[in-house]
Amino acid sequence: MVEVEMQATAMVLGGGGGGGVGIGDVLESEEEREARVSRMFAVLDQRQAGYLDHEQIEAGLAAMSFPGRRKYALELLDVCDSNRDGRIDLSDFRRYVDAKERELYVLFQSIDVSRDGVIEAEEMRIALSSSGIQVGDAELAAFVQHVDQDKNGIITFSEWRDFLWVYPHEVTLANIYQYWEKTYLVDIGEGAVIPEGIGSHHPLRYLVAGAVAGALSRTATAPLDRLKVLLQVQTSGAGVVAGLWHIYKESGFMGFFRGNGINILKVAPESAIKFYSYEIMKRVVVGDGQDGEIGTWGRLFAGGMAGAIAQTAIYPMDLVKTRLQCYSGPGRPPMLLQLSRDILVQEGPRALYRGLIPSLLGMVPYAGIDLAAYDTLKNLSRQYLAKDTEPGPLVHLACGTVSGAVGATCVYPLQLIRTRLQAQPLNAADRYKGMGDVFKRTLEHEGVRGFYKGLLPNLLKVVPAASITYLVYEDMKIRLSI
Repeated sequence: MVEVEMQATAMVLGGGGGGGVGIGDVLESEEEREARVSRMFAVLDQRQAGYLDHEQIEAGLAAMSFPGRRKYALELLDVCDSNRDGRIDLSDFRRYVDAKERELYVLFQSIDVSRDGVIEAEEMRIALSSSGIQVGDAELAAFVQHVDQDKNGIITFSEWRDFLWVYPHEVTLANIYQYWEKTYLVDIGEGAVIPEGIGSHHPLRYLVAGAVAGALSRTATAPLDRLKVLLQVQTSGAGVVAGLWHIYKESGFMGFFRGNGINILKVAPESAIKFYSYEIMKRVVVGDGQDGEIGTWGRLFAGGMAGAIAQTAIYPMDLVKTRLQCYSGPGRPPMLLQLSRDILVQEGPRALYRGLIPSLLGMVPYAGIDLAAYDTLKNLSRQYLAKDTEPGPLVHLACGTVSGAVGATCVYPLQLIRTRLQAQPLNAADRYKGMGDVFKRTLEHEGVRGFYKGLLPNLLKVVPAASITYLVYEDMKIRLSI
């Protein structure tokens, strides 16, 4: 490896006297190399200022139609800015390019086992497999095709170099493949329903991390969820304190966690369905084999549809959870399977989907409001808090928490209507006839405020739920090596 690195250094940086040096298919003199690096610098220096800052790098990447440009502009600035003055001059940039091309050549040589100066698809498959990344034929073809600029089925070093010169991280094949996935396949953006960075080579690990984070988060906030549901179904003027006392008096401390077991059981299948549905919808929006960003509206559509599909699939579990939380009959509440069977036998299969329509109607507006609020808050934080730099993880968390609360508040009336439809059994004395009937009777008897019963505990759980999910998810990614 040392010998390869020494060879790479000599071949990339060239020799003296203006002689040409070869790297795979590349043959250029020192003057040609200097001109190429200057052109690369000029691509980013859109204002021709003679230096690069974050704004210029991002503008240059935008001119290249580069996905994920804001994130990579910050990271590129951090790597190249040796004196930490927020600027990159040509000498800084040249040092970065020299080091990056040495790294890229070493990796290129390790993949090119046939030593013919090009990387073929099968060589790439073997290298990916050795890095622990199993890919299908379609994924492999898409990856090779994206790097292969002249579309002849092989990757030359110049194509490899030109594809990755802006990549600021450690050059490993696993990192590069994940970079390609993030920027060109699953660029779902911040604040979306799918965690950023999910790669198809470790989907189960990401789902496990998400499931554990979701389970712990829901358990920690279960008392607030139980209180919210109880207040939603009450047509009288019961308040938060009265609701808490009612739960404790009826079932003791464990009453605050009624229904949490099935809530935890929902997490893994819901996350899996949402993730894979998003992947499908993303390909519908962008198109198979197409490059580029999915965009805000595409992200909204794909995320909303993925959420709707997941919600429909696990909805019976959600309805049973609501029934458990609202159970007020004599003795202990029925077991999960018993309650599910009773609903199915006594009320029929359709009862398991009672309230689904208002639930689905809230999906897209919630996603749209959440996304718009998140982007607005993040831009404001960058302007007033982070001084035109990318906000840190705590600011991201705060923005996500507030935007989620705003979105939840806007669609809360639909959630209340759904819960009231879910909670009523077949033999209820005063049954609702449907969504419209719930809306009419709530407005007549409880006024506009009636649509926001239980909103306070719902908002109170937003901050701890988001914080616990974030912290546990990040910890699980470390533990699972993703």
